[in-house]
Amino acid sequence: MPDWSSILQQLDRSSTPTPEIGGDISAAWRLSGDGADLFIKTGPVSSTQMFLSEAEGLSEIARAGAIRVPEVIAAGSTDTETFLALEWIDFGPASAAVEADLGAQLAELHHTNAERYGWHRDNTLGLTPQLNDWTENWVDFFRDQRLGFQLQLAAENGFSGELQERGSRLIKRLPIYFDNSEVESSLLHGDLWAGNWGCSLGGPVIFDPAVYYGDRETDLAMTRLFGGFGKDFYDAYEASWPLREGHRARLKFYQLYHVLNHLNLFGSAYLERATELIDELL
Repeated sequence: MPDWSSILQQLDRSSTPTPEIGGDISAAWRLSGDGADLFIKTGPVSSTQMFLSEAEGLSEIARAGAIRVPEVIAAGSTDTETFLALEWIDFGPASAAVEADLGAQLAELHHTNAERYGWHRDNTLGLTPQLNDWTENWVDFFRDQRLGFQLQLAAENGFSGELQERGSRLIKRLPIYFDNSEVESSLLHGDLWAGNWGCSLGGPVIFDPAVYYGDRETDLAMTRLFGGFGKDFYDAYEASWPLREGHRARLKFYQLYHVLNHLNLFGSAYLERATELIDELL
């Protein structure tokens, strides 16, 4: 059990949290009373930077004012664990209209721009470190800090041979698919799959981000990787801000990053899909 006495003291709360269904990485709790309920994630002290980067990512998205995220109440640690406290939000079924709102609001979020690609700090994609060193060139950023880094991790995890040979060939061909003058540096959620958004009484909410500034097509590619987003979402996004020519070819590059990450996190079940994506691109 977490050291609730220390956590509650930092939160200036007195009631006892109750466990909730959480993710694979952290324990989840609901803290009721004292005016408003809180959602609290707890984990080992080794997760401190991961929790802090998530809190900063949520705050970065909140400042854009385009789409709702849970308000960050506090993030901290005790001698034995780290915690992140967020406002509690009740979620319900999503309608076509709410999915359309999500698409339009995501496009608005992507209009928040930076002059370079990356972010002021590294964060994580699941448990995998995500490098975000500011870079002037998008192809360089995606080659070195996304595909190249994941392929390096895969080699360290024992996935060498054909994956590395084909991956190396693909990376050399990256510039063919891009015109850097067209790639705006947009504020990204970074891990936008169906489990990282919900429908509140006030509309769509996104959470659990892996924030950085980069090509907005990466967020859309992730939504198509595991499904869960309907036609109304995509139509509303396109109506708000149409994607660039050639985005369907680049989609597989961006999906490959996440498939390689799943390979590194969960093992060989994702090796065939990673190899297939590389072959399709080559």
